[in-house]
Amino acid sequence: MTLYDYPGCPFGKKVRIVLAEKELSFDTVIVDLAKGQQRGEEFRRLNPFGKVPVLVDEGSVVYESTIINEYLNDEYPHDPELLPEDSGERARVRLLVDFADRAFTLPSMAIERELAAAERDESKLSMAREAVTKCLTVLERELAGKEFLSEQFSLADVAFAPTLVQLDRLGIVVDGSLPSVQAWRGRLTSRPSIGNLLKLVA
Repeated sequence: MTLYDYPGCPFGKKVRIVLAEKELSFDTVIVDLAKGQQRGEEFRRLNPFGKVPVLVDEGSVVYESTIINEYLNDEYPHDPELLPEDSGERARVRLLVDFADRAFTLPSMAIERELAAAERDESKLSMAREAVTKCLTVLERELAGKEFLSEQFSLADVAFAPTLVQLDRLGIVVDGSLPSVQAWRGRLTSRPSIGNLLKLVA
């Protein structure tokens, strides 16, 4: 099994969490996005959209992090099972994964870009931080009375984790006004699969 990835990519980190949860061994090929390697002919044969991550597993080529994670959960059904059995709850988890990717991770990536820019656009930075903060308010409601976003740890928790563990670095504080999110983040970072990501963003 080989994962084509770029170290800073939160979508690649999503896949690495599932690989760790399933205790699957894999090789890594770094695709240097800064050098444009994702646009090269060789990589585009794996993913015509020129994006990481890509997983190659015994002849199966799978791209898009959400689809990769569902593939891993289907192909390696040993514990932990990362999707609920109930079809309605399964759909809810998938909706939360999509929400994480679009409304949480992408604005967080925009914050990172602005913080790294030679000339920051404070307006863009403020808008992106506001978008992430709104997501945290939604998550506070979703987590009320629960340990995880579903009845147990699932792909929904995985989808939020890579960004969640680096919010402080992005200038967003999860404080006492978000007690459910605060406790959830603690539970997530205590899992070895996610806690190890902290070392990568320290």
